[in-house]
Amino acid sequence: MPPFRQNHLAIALAGAMLLGAAPAIGADQSEQIRALEQRIKALEQNDADMNAALESDRISDKDPEVVMRLKDIEFRTLSMQKQARTIESLEGITVGASLVMVAQSAGKSAVAAGTQASALNYRGDVSVTLPGGEIGNAEGAIFTQFRLGQGAGLALNNTLTGTPNSTAFQLTNPDDSSALLAQAWYQLDMPLPFGGFKPHSREHLEINVGKIDPFVFFDQNAAADDESAKFLNNVFVHNPLLDSGGDAGVDAYGFTPGIRVAYVNETDKPVRWSVSLGVFGAGSGAGYERTFSSPFVIGQLEFGTKLFEGLDGTYRLYVWRNGQTTAYQNEFDTAVERHSGWGASVDQRVGDALTVFGRYGNNLSGNVRFDQALTLGSEFGGTYWNRSGDALGIALGWVRTSDGFRAGSATLDADADGNPDFGYAATGAEQLLEIYYRMRINGQLELSPDVQLLRRPGGDNTAANATIIGLRAKTSF
Repeated sequence: MPPFRQNHLAIALAGAMLLGAAPAIGADQSEQIRALEQRIKALEQNDADMNAALESDRISDKDPEVVMRLKDIEFRTLSMQKQARTIESLEGITVGASLVMVAQSAGKSAVAAGTQASALNYRGDVSVTLPGGEIGNAEGAIFTQFRLGQGAGLALNNTLTGTPNSTAFQLTNPDDSSALLAQAWYQLDMPLPFGGFKPHSREHLEINVGKIDPFVFFDQNAAADDESAKFLNNVFVHNPLLDSGGDAGVDAYGFTPGIRVAYVNETDKPVRWSVSLGVFGAGSGAGYERTFSSPFVIGQLEFGTKLFEGLDGTYRLYVWRNGQTTAYQNEFDTAVERHSGWGASVDQRVGDALTVFGRYGNNLSGNVRFDQALTLGSEFGGTYWNRSGDALGIALGWVRTSDGFRAGSATLDADADGNPDFGYAATGAEQLLEIYYRMRINGQLELSPDVQLLRRPGGDNTAANATIIGLRAKTSF
């Protein structure tokens, strides 16, 4: 019962007691009693009006002031409860989105015959991570990524490295900007030892199953693995033997079904190390046809520590074998081959805003156009010139032509059209230089002028150097 209603009843009872206790009532007292009765009736009517107003969910300017205040408090309370329930339902869900646009231009002699010397493309990515439930004391997560884009980018003439613009992405029809389900995998983190106290665990297993970009988990590099913000040429984004060389065996868009298992040990922090193994569909298996028949298998040992007065560094060594690589990808023939190789990826901070990196890859078996690749570079943070959100990146690349390609490049006619595919005798190595400057305009927008220099493209020492100038814009949240 509302407090004001209780007060009204108390007044009425007090009046009745006074009437019953008075032995004789004079004229003045009768007037007082009638006034009291009217007051009681008015209070009862006011009480009835308040109760009627409270039964309505709407606030009206005709409501008494106390009722309006009570309703306002109730609405505020319900709104806060609704927001709390919404936040609780979204807990553990993360969403990210980015849009990248790149414009590039090169000399006519640098691009393939019949292609344009300038190109524009865009690429959009949306990723969602959802809680994947628990199995015992192991936690699961679901990761999905959607990608869309248009524009194939520049097609360079005879280059070994594949593309000067790794952001280029489009479906088979260049007029189609439909989205593609790029990745969809489940990850389970299992603390070790099994059944132990999770908060105290310094070891765990990671298991990933689904449609995966293998480079998310292998050949990573803190300074050179994100073409949307760092180096654009794919020789600096991944190990080129796995990427443009074709040994990863992924589908046309860079993804494949597979499984990865990793053991992570952090018992001696700040030292950390892990060992991981991935098995992925290759060749036709990347398209879900006999996915694990002669798959792409890669194993990696990763070691992280703090050097140079506590600065982070990570060192990775890996080996791979692919049972369904085609030599045609390297323009020798159409036979399916087994390829194998090994590589290393290193990144190390050596200053407050300076990170150096290096990659090396070495082919051990199979017909390939290039059998060794070395890239070195660094990224300087803008704090050195009072622009903390900016960065300057510089990288050099060396891609060595294989002995088999050198022997056959002058006469090779893989398409059997009667004309040599290359028409020159390959020697030495293709050499690359890339420089970018990333300017942060605000928290969601970055602009990056980019310059690339390609020397001895395809190992042809008679070919002119190629210069590619570009501008990248990225917005993200």
